[in-house]
Amino acid sequence: MLKIGDFARAGRVSVRMLRHYDSIGLLRPAHTEATGYRMYEATQLARLNRIVALKDLGFTLETVAAILDDSLSAAELRGMLRLRQNELREQLAADSTRLAAVQARLHIIESEGVMPENDVTIKSIPAVRLAELTGVANSFEPPSITPVITPMYQQLFEALQAAGVTPIGPGVAYYEPLEDGRVTVHAGCPVPAGTVAAGFDVVDLPAIEQAATLIHRGRMDDVMPSVQALARWIEANGYTSTGYNRELYLDYGMGDDPQQWVTELQEPVVRAG
Repeated sequence: MLKIGDFARAGRVSVRMLRHYDSIGLLRPAHTEATGYRMYEATQLARLNRIVALKDLGFTLETVAAILDDSLSAAELRGMLRLRQNELREQLAADSTRLAAVQARLHIIESEGVMPENDVTIKSIPAVRLAELTGVANSFEPPSITPVITPMYQQLFEALQAAGVTPIGPGVAYYEPLEDGRVTVHAGCPVPAGTVAAGFDVVDLPAIEQAATLIHRGRMDDVMPSVQALARWIEANGYTSTGYNRELYLDYGMGDDPQQWVTELQEPVVRAG
């Protein structure tokens, strides 16, 4: 089973939101310990995906509950989501962010039960010195992350070039949650020892003793199925996640076809006790 914090990370929602869903009976934990601590099963990600998708489409939580309690088939649910998507596309451009979130959750629902193309590997991740820029995203969902991290990398490459610094490895991104549900985004590149901050920060990112790693191919806006496949593997193989995954951009270019991008997800884990 997943602790509430681990389940929140896998679903890219806040712990506070999960507690609210529990309080209104929309998503109950699979087990509540005597101490009151909530525990979830990875299979419950399927219901969470549907809740978030329907909520982002504009349905009230009461309506979401009614829809889900009617036990709609996946085909019926997909049809409903697609119909509502068409309605949203006719609205003002301000709805574009909501549409991106809906498309991401729909992709997750359609990919449920599909095993990752690449095997998950447990390995250690060495410490690395990064030149980095940081920003804040409204949430951990890809449509919130992408508009923040993409221009930061463009600015970072320009600052490195101006400083005469050549990166010595692929880019590394990592994330830190904030108490209000937002996320601090770190966009970095490995740099040689002795690099001095110049329009960017220089930090030493610590090693990860054990990380469950998975190769994601394609746009990072479509990363959620890979993230949740990794979460299911971690639970099924007796590990516990200890934090958000890092992203190692193995094959990535600003002007290249995003469908050809290759990213390694690196999630810190320990053996479940």
